[in-house]
Amino acid sequence: MRSKSSRRRTGAALLAAATLAAIPVVGTQGLTGPSGAVAAGQDSPGHRGSGHSGSGHDGSRHNSPTHNTTPWQGAWAASPQAPTEVFSPNWSHQGFARHTLRQVVRVSAGGTDARIELSNRYGKTPLRIAGASIARTDVRDGADVVKSAAVKAGSVRKLGFRGGSRDVTIPVGGKTYSDAVPFKVKAFESLTVTLYLEAPTGPTTFHMVSSATSFRAQGDHVLDRDGAAFAESSDSWYYLTGVEVAGGKPVRAGSVVTFGDSITDGVGSSVDKGNRYPDELAERFAAAGRPRGVLNHGISGNQVTNDSNWAGEKGVVRFKKDVLSEPNVGTVIVLEGINDIGASAEGSPGGPTPEVSARELIEGHRSLIRQAHAKGIKVVGATLTPIKGSFYDSPANEAKREAVNHWIRTSGAYDAVVDLDRAVADPADRDRIAPAYDSGDGLHPSDAGYRAMAEAVDLDSL
Repeated sequence: MRSKSSRRRTGAALLAAATLAAIPVVGTQGLTGPSGAVAAGQDSPGHRGSGHSGSGHDGSRHNSPTHNTTPWQGAWAASPQAPTEVFSPNWSHQGFARHTLRQVVRVSAGGTDARIELSNRYGKTPLRIAGASIARTDVRDGADVVKSAAVKAGSVRKLGFRGGSRDVTIPVGGKTYSDAVPFKVKAFESLTVTLYLEAPTGPTTFHMVSSATSFRAQGDHVLDRDGAAFAESSDSWYYLTGVEVAGGKPVRAGSVVTFGDSITDGVGSSVDKGNRYPDELAERFAAAGRPRGVLNHGISGNQVTNDSNWAGEKGVVRFKKDVLSEPNVGTVIVLEGINDIGASAEGSPGGPTPEVSARELIEGHRSLIRQAHAKGIKVVGATLTPIKGSFYDSPANEAKREAVNHWIRTSGAYDAVVDLDRAVADPADRDRIAPAYDSGDGLHPSDAGYRAMAEAVDLDSL
């Protein structure tokens, strides 16, 4: 399967038409159990999320974001999903066997040491990683665009597990972390993570809509510098759910997590260019001389109150797994609910989900706020962006959107509010996204729209 950026733009259109929707730690750090993997529902030592105090099995302490002594911070993240092929073919159902998987990520924070997080949350069998590496992506001609699976000469570093083992087995429903590796990382550079999957994996845990291209090759090519063997590509990420760094400048306020659906996930933005609103927000922090890691935990089609057979567990459930498990989080921005409002319509992917009232959606938001506050995390509410002219457009849906936005703006339930609705609305028609900010489906912003969203955020509120 050869996946092009044009296919992803088609996927974005389909979404609108059908969804509308530093000190390196050695030994066994970051791992538990004889297999060196974290069982389902467990946190690894040294990685219990913000606001948690106590000691991990490696003796590290876990404190609040403003007094955190653990060296790790999130530099990149993606929320895991169950296998699905709603919009376009991918490798999630078929899985891998004697394949090397090469995946590109753009980090938002730097450091002197790195490690990766791998997830088998939705796997049906244990997942064996037979080899792994990290390297700097070979970005050609100085452009911020991935041209191939090649990596920069001299930058490839082998990744070990359990204190140096080449391979690791992750149990069903579990996750694991690689050992720390000395690897100087700069904020906003692209890194390439390579995995060798020798044994048949079966259906995969993956992230459906990525903002970068992934590559696949037959056989073991973990340490290849050139990309000649990688003849296939995909617009999804597989198994890789995090890149963490240590040894960078301490960030007392903690990282920022953005939580939401396709508009957080970046549908409508350009592939391989880092133009999602969380990417733009991280760049604003850096430009202001206040660098902070910004992590993207959006899932296209996701809802606050309903599970989906293709768009992930409901937000009130996955919030703990995806957001509260991140290290040293200071703030989370919540932008979610438009799919709760619109996905009950006939023709929605996977079939319509139960109808949700404005009151029920607000109660879902209250649950997210309670969960964040229980961990000492500041939580910022973002208003739902316009839907006029999209598949979700109807008087009833607009009334719900306006009711939820009124509550977000006026209730005081959130610690702060960012009015993304007004940031991208057409001044001549406030219920419609401005033409300059519309990716073309009436719902998802363009690159310019995502930039406007990031610019609307008051950095002091985070």
